[in-house]
Amino acid sequence: MRISFIEVQNFRKLKSIRIDLSKNRTLFVGANNSGKTTAMIALRRFLVDQKFNAYDFTLSNWTQINKIGAKWEKADITPLDLTEWEGTLPLMDVWLDVEPNEIHYVQHLLPTLDWTGGLLGVRLRLEPKKLEELHNEYVVARHHAISTINSAKQDKDRDYKVPLWPSCMKDFLERSLSSRFRVHSYILDPNKLVAPKNGSAQPQLLSPTAEYMEENPFAGLIRIDEINAQRGFSDAHSNGDSFSERGEENIGRGDTRKLSNQLRSYYDKHLDPSEMPESGDVDALEAIHEAQEIFDKKLATSFSEVLKEVQNLGYPGISDPTLTISTRIKPMDGLNHPSALQYEVISNYEDVQGIPPRLPEQYNGLGYQNLISMVFRLMSFRNEWMQVGKIGKKAITKSSETAFPPPLHLVLVEEPEAHLHVQVQQVFIRRAYEILRNHQDLKENRTLTTQLVVSTHSSHIAHECEFECLRYFRRKPASNPGDVPTSTIINLSEVFGKQDETAKFVTRYLKSAHCDLFFADAAIFIEGAAERMMIPHFIRENFPNLNQRYLTLLEIGGSHAHCFRPLIEHLGLTTLIISDIDAAENKGRKPSQPIVKGGNQVTRNTTLRTWIPGKESIDDLLDSAPSDKIKIYSEANFLVRVAYQLPLKITLDPSAGEINIAANTFEDALVYENIDLFKTLEGNGLVKKFNEALNQNKTPADLTTAMFEALKSGSKAEFALDLLFLKDPKVFNVPTYIREGLEWLQEQVCNKEEVSENISLSSSDQGGVAQ
Repeated sequence: MRISFIEVQNFRKLKSIRIDLSKNRTLFVGANNSGKTTAMIALRRFLVDQKFNAYDFTLSNWTQINKIGAKWEKADITPLDLTEWEGTLPLMDVWLDVEPNEIHYVQHLLPTLDWTGGLLGVRLRLEPKKLEELHNEYVVARHHAISTINSAKQDKDRDYKVPLWPSCMKDFLERSLSSRFRVHSYILDPNKLVAPKNGSAQPQLLSPTAEYMEENPFAGLIRIDEINAQRGFSDAHSNGDSFSERGEENIGRGDTRKLSNQLRSYYDKHLDPSEMPESGDVDALEAIHEAQEIFDKKLATSFSEVLKEVQNLGYPGISDPTLTISTRIKPMDGLNHPSALQYEVISNYEDVQGIPPRLPEQYNGLGYQNLISMVFRLMSFRNEWMQVGKIGKKAITKSSETAFPPPLHLVLVEEPEAHLHVQVQQVFIRRAYEILRNHQDLKENRTLTTQLVVSTHSSHIAHECEFECLRYFRRKPASNPGDVPTSTIINLSEVFGKQDETAKFVTRYLKSAHCDLFFADAAIFIEGAAERMMIPHFIRENFPNLNQRYLTLLEIGGSHAHCFRPLIEHLGLTTLIISDIDAAENKGRKPSQPIVKGGNQVTRNTTLRTWIPGKESIDDLLDSAPSDKIKIYSEANFLVRVAYQLPLKITLDPSAGEINIAANTFEDALVYENIDLFKTLEGNGLVKKFNEALNQNKTPADLTTAMFEALKSGSKAEFALDLLFLKDPKVFNVPTYIREGLEWLQEQVCNKEEVSENISLSSSDQGGVAQ
């Protein structure tokens, strides 16, 4: 049994989405504010604590909800039903993939008696507990507010603009949602399941006569554990978590803690010899008893003089009980102190007498603390699920139902990269699932399954996983007035799950290049090393707004950029492709040659020929309008633009006037637009060759030939390094084709209207406002 996918509707930015879960690990990736945290919160809200507030509704839905309230104010509506609420209520559909031999776990979820295995669905929907009571209480409160304002106007003979509570249904529910709404569960029909349309989930409509389930549908089916991003590590002087008398932590299951605190909790649940003792615990209990007797005797001797002095006062008397000292030693006492966990800082200490130097846990680095703590949390989750040690014996005595672990263990980890440096991030994600399955009853057991869901902003974590496990969260701008930005989720198994050579190439490239493609606001594809070194300087010096955005540069080359087309189209990521026109003779497979307008040449660049602008002739490419270089994806609401070299007018000899010339690569385009600088620039390699070409050639044909020959034998990467060494990059004019491309990208990325879903600081749940 496993969760195949979930569908979420009307929860914050998740207006209507489907998230497919992999069998083992699923990673949520995407740019900032794309909905990853919202998805993790939705899983927590619906499956764990069910503690909602008014801001968990998609903000644009409040317009419809307020209309319902306004309608209730004006008329006595009977009978009341949830029909007009259905399009606004937050819900989560959980679809389980169940084997036929597991029917005993899910018999209460079967939609029909004809079910023979496969998908089973349960809807969890936040809705009014009793619609009639909500109606009556809102109408009374609203009418009272209106009458109070009207009375004040008459008494004071003035207009009041202050809104009295409740000013609308939203205002009313902000104070009372938890007491008037609850999550109800409904069984869904697998035959009515519909695939998402244009990235938007299509949850099935419930029958008007559908009845909700009284009991938790996932009780005994799913165990859910969570490590959230706020893990609460601190320095040596901060206060730790609090504990009860038994040493138990006074914190929730999803909260954070130091490792020493976790050890105490683990000991109390799984190892405490005083709880359900076994034969192996008797020796430990006997040792504790003997230690207590010895300590009692020592204390009695130490206090004897004090007690005698008290007795000399005449109290206690002959008939009064005698004062004695009795100790109580518990195993937990040995762990219930801030330094219970320590680190030895010197490994080879055999030659020195005494205890090796040690430091308490909080004196170690945050990254190391965090890694060890999270790994221990995963081990604790696994052992509690499998009821290792005393917790299993306790479960048997309590109920026969709790004596067996649920068949599915869902573990949520939010941003594990917090406080972890790169190498440790990779270690954690590489081993996390193995740790969760490291139990003798789990390794080869298909009946008990584990699914790990991780949200991350780290490319290092993403690149350690199979890309088909990634779920890409994409920001979707508001499309209509009154709407808010929402999210769509892209299942990358549709791209990387294929076994064709293109998918394999893209996977290998992204693994080796370690780019941030899955977390960027936009992507820039570039040809080679020179562009990779110079374009970031061009952006920094000339495009300040673009420089504030999270961009990723992929050095891929025009001959391979088209391989990324399926990925870019799935991600819906705004992309600029800076490419070389790469002219060649229109006969067979000829090598590159200088551009000759009207010379019957073609481009060797596959991206220009097969993707954008889809033209092969050099003359056609040079004559293309700006709109020809942009591909519009209207359904996904994003654009891809290509930029390649354009004809230029330059002045070699002031007495001869301007001449027309065409560049073939980034390097000669940069030279042509900075002629005066390169004519006087001294250096080696290509810098020297370009200087000589400019000073020794006077005609366009001679100059392009000289530049072409220089590039054939020169190192482009060394050329860029020489430029950075010899000149401040800000002195260079940006080649026109690159400048136009970056101007376009800046407009696309920076001018997209995206309304933030702001939440008032007066909210009682300020910790859950991240969208």
